[in-house]
Amino acid sequence: FYFLHGFDAEEDLVGSLVRMSTKERIKAIQKMPETMRKKREIRNKVLKEISKKSSHRGAQPSCCTQCLQGVAVSFRRFGNTLSEYFHQLRIWHKTLKIIGAEFGTSVLSYFVFLKWLLNFNIFSFLINFSFITIPQFLAAEPNNLSFTGLELFTGAGYFQQTVLYYGSYTNATISKMENGPSYNMQLAYIFTVGIYFVICFLILLFSMAKFFSRNFINPQTFSVNASKLLCTWDFNITNEKAVKLKQKNLHTQIKEDLTEVNKEVLNFSVTERVLRIAIHLIAWVASLGIGVAACTGVYFLSINNLELFMKGQRNDLESQTAMLVLPVIVSLLNTIIPFFFSWLGHLEKFQTPGQHIYVTITRNIILKMSIVGILCYYWLNIVATSESQCWETLVGQDIYRLVLIDFIFCLLGSFFGEFLRRIIGTTVLLSLGLPEFDIGRNVLDLIYAQTLTWIGILFSPLLPGIQMIAFFIVFFVKKVSLMRNCQPPRKVWRTAQMMTSFILLLFCPSFLGVLSVIGVTVWRLKPSEECGPFRGLPSMYAAVAEWIQTLESYTASKWVVWIYHNLITSELFFFILSSFVLIVTYLYWQIIQGRKTMTKLLRKQITN
Repeated sequence: FYFLHGFDAEEDLVGSLVRMSTKERIKAIQKMPETMRKKREIRNKVLKEISKKSSHRGAQPSCCTQCLQGVAVSFRRFGNTLSEYFHQLRIWHKTLKIIGAEFGTSVLSYFVFLKWLLNFNIFSFLINFSFITIPQFLAAEPNNLSFTGLELFTGAGYFQQTVLYYGSYTNATISKMENGPSYNMQLAYIFTVGIYFVICFLILLFSMAKFFSRNFINPQTFSVNASKLLCTWDFNITNEKAVKLKQKNLHTQIKEDLTEVNKEVLNFSVTERVLRIAIHLIAWVASLGIGVAACTGVYFLSINNLELFMKGQRNDLESQTAMLVLPVIVSLLNTIIPFFFSWLGHLEKFQTPGQHIYVTITRNIILKMSIVGILCYYWLNIVATSESQCWETLVGQDIYRLVLIDFIFCLLGSFFGEFLRRIIGTTVLLSLGLPEFDIGRNVLDLIYAQTLTWIGILFSPLLPGIQMIAFFIVFFVKKVSLMRNCQPPRKVWRTAQMMTSFILLLFCPSFLGVLSVIGVTVWRLKPSEECGPFRGLPSMYAAVAEWIQTLESYTASKWVVWIYHNLITSELFFFILSSFVLIVTYLYWQIIQGRKTMTKLLRKQITN
């Protein structure tokens, strides 16, 4: 009876599988709680049943059906081949693997962040070039200035009348045909920049969420046991170089995990604690004092720079060189002072490398963002109210010079900070040894450069393209310098949350500070009367208000006017939206807390 019952059940199962589609059938067989041998038997019975039914119907597929099936299979194979090639062509994928294997995840996090910023700037450049620069080419006037080559460093002269700067863009509606479509340059300029910053906000937000969710509960943290050795190896690897690279990577991971497990908690006496606190306080006072002095110097130097520029915009060598004084001094401060901060960190003798890096990053971010804040005050309150014919172009030139000189000093920092340090440590003072890669200083260089690029987008739309080239070169220079001059960290440690911290610093204070600068420029400052797409308007935002007034006379555009008046300009709407976001954030935070508690309980059960 049981035999017949089981036989009937299997027949019913085969019959139900026959009626399914191919994908459903495969999934159903995979989910069965049976052995692989039993699953194969069931699959073979199903295929036999399908072939019997097709032979009974005499259902040989038609020529058209066979052709379509052949084309579908060919496309599927072509797609799989393409995906494999794209996986192999992922930018610097192999380089990142080598860096991770040789130097660990702490150094790798810097290069992952640099690659992420490079992709970010490629996206920025494509948006600005497509919607702002290409239309301007259609209405561009001939440039009468001569090119001397010095403009590559100063950004002035010939470049002043090119699409590199705000002042050369027209305020007219571009139309190549009399009755053809037109392109409103004012709206294109402000909407492109505005939508770009909205997209940046969302990308940063989702990137932080993605890295946080990936690193918040890291299963590798709790796998420091035999499973790391027995279950990690990829047996598909057959290439000898790939095998050695995988071995190094696994070796570094195990060392990092063991460092976390064997982390010593040092017990200091009362005297030692007081001494350590005193050293930390002295280090913080010294770092803050140097930061205040640097900001004061930058402020007075920027005032002098404007007076020098307003005396006369000559194109001789002396005036062109004078333009480089401010960016050179700023870059010099941003290069030398972080080395002093790193030296202070070594004197403080932190218990873990992570503490040293995070304190160094905090000091550097205070220094660099304070200098950027002083420069923004100078641009928005002094340059914008000066008697210049086109103050936006002046600001764009200043930012161009800052970006370029900062890039040059970044390369020089690799030479003097790592190459010469290696020469000294291996030939003169052997006790120093090879230098370690300074993650905190290098990460803050990237955040500072990206902050300048964001501020400069409004005044120099093609600045992301320049920064894109700079980041591309920096990646290769830093990679070569790392491989040739640096040694792996003496204290190996795992950095699961470091990428999340980098993007958080990029978001706040960098991106939020840039939004406030752009907001003041668009809503409060009066554009120049003789240049740029917003000439003659009381503010850049006035172009949007005038466009809305024009749309009010068209019945088909009433919905745009309603959205503008009831949503975009409504304080109540943004209050409700902010309240909703806060409520959702609180709910998600409570969910995370619940999951943390559940994870702890599960870990206890696994231990038991």
